[in-house]
Amino acid sequence: MGGAMIDRDSFMARGLRNRSFVVGGLLTLALIAIAALSLVWTPHDPLKIVIPKRFAPPSATHWFGTDQFGRDVLSYIMAGAQTSLVVGFVSVAIGALFGITLGLWAAAARGAIEEAVMRASDFMFAFPAILLAIMLVATLGPGAVNAIVAIGIFSIPVFARLTRGAANSVWAREFVLAARAAGKGTFRITIEHVLPNIASVLVVQATIQFALAILAEAALSYLGIGSQPPTPSWGRMLAEAQSRIFQNAWLAVYPGAAIALSVLGLNLLGDGLRDIGDPRLARKR
Repeated sequence: MGGAMIDRDSFMARGLRNRSFVVGGLLTLALIAIAALSLVWTPHDPLKIVIPKRFAPPSATHWFGTDQFGRDVLSYIMAGAQTSLVVGFVSVAIGALFGITLGLWAAAARGAIEEAVMRASDFMFAFPAILLAIMLVATLGPGAVNAIVAIGIFSIPVFARLTRGAANSVWAREFVLAARAAGKGTFRITIEHVLPNIASVLVVQATIQFALAILAEAALSYLGIGSQPPTPSWGRMLAEAQSRIFQNAWLAVYPGAAIALSVLGLNLLGDGLRDIGDPRLARKR
């Protein structure tokens, strides 16, 4: 019990000394807080169309101005944070669930099963991520659900390859050999020894994949095959703003900044977690 407390204190102490972790954590918390706040309050109704107020510049009434339909841009961005978080979380959960399972299976079974899983991953990596997502969404039809499925499918080989590589290194460790000698089966060793020892690596990768998922959702919505109206989407805001970017720059600047800060925060958080979890860095400190 005391040792666990020391470990937690040590982790938090290293985290507070890591600039990437602190800045990334604050930006990520801000994203989550904005999405949560938009569930109960926004300055204006994000979906309310007020034609007489279309293209109103930023002011005390509309801090980020209004769009071509007279909707409040700030309120729409706040509501769009919900879409980004939901798509990111669910798609990463899909990729992690299937990818980690396949990676653990490949590392435990070895032989033909490992080879089949890795070759299937290589085949999927042969396609650029966004191209694969476009192909799947074009086949399944536009919409947030299909975008989630497409992004989640792309994440599967990423988690599978990482899990298999990390798990193979754990399978060669002495404590795993001792567990085998004690009569533990492959499944039990995987759950009790392998998975806990690679969990930190998987958490870091999940954070990075979350950022990529937000970017992918924005790209798909920008192309018109992601989240469909009236669902708020940062990517669609950019698509609608491109024809008036020189006349009404705020229409592109604010949603673009929201995407950039969200992705930056998650990437910095992932980098910070990786640095904190690296035993070599921990020894240096």
